[in-house]
Amino acid sequence: MVMDIQSKLRVALGTMKDQASIGKAMMYNHQQHDGFSNIEIAILRATSHANSTIDDKYMHEILFHVSNSKGSIPFLAERISRRLYKTKDNLVAFKTLVLIHRLLRGGNRSFEQELCKSHVSGHLQIIIRYCVTKNFSDPLICFLHKYSSYLEERMSWLINQGGKLEPIMSKGLEFRRYDEKSFDMTFRILPKCQILIDKVLECLPYDILRSNNHHSLAHVAMSNTLKESFQVYMIFCEGIEALVNMFFDLESSARGLACEILKKGSIQSQKLHDLYQTCKKLVENKNLEYPFVQIISMNHIMELEQFGCQQNQVEASHVSKSNISKEIELEVTSKERKKDEEKVDLNFSTTPTLLSWTLETKISKVWVEFEDEITNESQILPTQQNLGSVNYASIFSKV
Repeated sequence: MVMDIQSKLRVALGTMKDQASIGKAMMYNHQQHDGFSNIEIAILRATSHANSTIDDKYMHEILFHVSNSKGSIPFLAERISRRLYKTKDNLVAFKTLVLIHRLLRGGNRSFEQELCKSHVSGHLQIIIRYCVTKNFSDPLICFLHKYSSYLEERMSWLINQGGKLEPIMSKGLEFRRYDEKSFDMTFRILPKCQILIDKVLECLPYDILRSNNHHSLAHVAMSNTLKESFQVYMIFCEGIEALVNMFFDLESSARGLACEILKKGSIQSQKLHDLYQTCKKLVENKNLEYPFVQIISMNHIMELEQFGCQQNQVEASHVSKSNISKEIELEVTSKERKKDEEKVDLNFSTTPTLLSWTLETKISKVWVEFEDEITNESQILPTQQNLGSVNYASIFSKV
């Protein structure tokens, strides 16, 4: 009885606040005539304190006014952020988060891109201020915190022209060669899938789905989250398949990273299977087409890891063998060089050097006569005159 009175009082006070805020927005709109105030009014009505789900007409109003007001998306993002940041009511915060999620899924591709840009620029901030100070033992507070965390990660994904969810990647990743594209899928897109899957696994509000409080909003939030997780799981499977196919061609450093990704994928596949089985019973949405989750066997991953270790050892042995052979070759060549040097030294010891050739002379015992080119005796030096006609230059000969 006390809880009913408190909830009714909360709704009454909240309705008064909503009407006051709407009145201010209408007055501002009357003065400015820029059309932006219509967006704010639609936000306030969509996220009212009334215990109900978001009416589709308010979301359509927001999209209509945004499309007819140039440059209004940053204003929309700021007003949603302000609504989420200032409120202290769980229901208003819940509705605001669901509104953000539905706008991401309900607008066209251009609108979704601009809304994601607003998040990057800081205009759209998914922060629930009072969740930090309140007790997380409250199931609703805990779920709101995890749901906002999921939406934060969801902002890095876009719905492509084919209607499928894909991560926002940096430019220059559209490779022509299959190997590069497969490598990018494995080591960049697959980890992003695993991050988003972790956020999905944290979001299941068991207690809220079973209770009557905020029951409808919880079903809407989980239906949208599950639909997106189905598409992410398909990309996840493609990444795992590409990783297994290229595993044997990876270098030793990349094999370790691949094994870690596969181990995490094994745990996630089991948890995702359990989550879908639970949601089939709890989430009241017959339009959800749950995929068949194939659980990745940890035994297979351990075999791959063991093979990777063996390959590393083989590669290391090849490297060590090649190093040993190189050392042996160097040792042999160095020995051969030493032998050659010794041979050269021996030859030099038996064969005279250039210096010895110039200094070594022998006395010839054979008398050699030379024609006397000097005919005039007057030109003969005095020493030569005293020595007689003997030419001492003919005595020395080079060997």
